Amino acid sequence: MHASGGEPGRVDRVKAFVPMRRGGQPEEVAQAILWLLSDEASYSTGSFIDVAGGR
Repeated sequence: MHASGGEPGRVDRVKAFVPMRRGGQPEEVAQAILWLLSDEASYSTGSFIDVAGGR
C-alpha cells in the first residue's frame, strides 16, 4: 500500500514511534472488521476502533 502511494519504506521509518515497534498485518485489521460485523459488537454504536499498534 505504501509503495504504491510513493513511500515504500514508510513502515520501517515510523515503526520506532509505534509502541508495538512494528507495522500492522492485514489480518489484524481484518479481525477488527470481523468483530464489528459480528453479533458480539451488537451493543457498540458510534465507535472508532484504532487499529494502529498503540500510536
